[in-house]
Amino acid sequence: MTEYDASTALIVVDVQNDFADPAGSLFVQGGPEVAERCSAEAWRASQAGAFVVYTQDWHPESTPHFAKDGGIWPVHCVAGTWGAAFHPALEVLGPVVRKGANGEDGYSGFTMRDPVSGETIPTELEALLRERGIERAVICGLATDYCVNATAIDARRLGFATEVIEDAIAAVNLKPGDGAAAKAAMADAGCTFTAPARPAASSAGASKG
Repeated sequence: MTEYDASTALIVVDVQNDFADPAGSLFVQGGPEVAERCSAEAWRASQAGAFVVYTQDWHPESTPHFAKDGGIWPVHCVAGTWGAAFHPALEVLGPVVRKGANGEDGYSGFTMRDPVSGETIPTELEALLRERGIERAVICGLATDYCVNATAIDARRLGFATEVIEDAIAAVNLKPGDGAAAKAAMADAGCTFTAPARPAASSAGASKG
C-alpha cells in the first residue's frame, strides 16, 4: 500500500473521456476502472497531506500529434471538448497541468516537444513539485505505455523517488506487449510498483474537474 505525506505528490495522468470512456476516440480498455481507482487514491493522498496534481491533454484542432496532420494518433482531447474533459468518475482535488495546448508533441507530464524545432520544453509540473518540497512522486492514470511511462521515467530523471500504482493504470497496447515493455522500462529507470489501498466508494465521491 502506498503511503503519503507532505513530501509526496500523487500525479494523476490524463484520466480524460477520450481515453477513459468507451465512447472516446482513444479508449483504453479498463479506463473506467482506472478513473475510479485514481479518484479513490487522490482522496486518500489528500487526506494524508500529500500534493495531488493532474495532467490533461489539451490539443488544438490541428497538431502534428494527429494522424490527419502527419502524426500517428486519431484526433483526441481537443481543448474544450467532451473528449478532453476529465472522466466524471474522477474527483479533482488539485491543480491541473495542461499539455500540448500549442500543438506540442510528447507524452510526459513534465516535458513537451516543439513540433517545429524539436526542442524539448518543460511544463509547469516540475516547478509545482519543487516549490512544495516534493521528494517522491506516485503516479497513476492513462496510459501505461505512453503518458504514464513517460511521466514516470521523467520523474526519476529529475531525481524524484517514483512509484507507479500498478492497478490504477492501463495500457493502449498498440502492439501486443507494449504495456509490459513500458513497465519493464519504468522498472529499469528505478520506478517501483505499488498496489493501492481501496477505501469505500463513499469516501471518494465523484465530481468533474
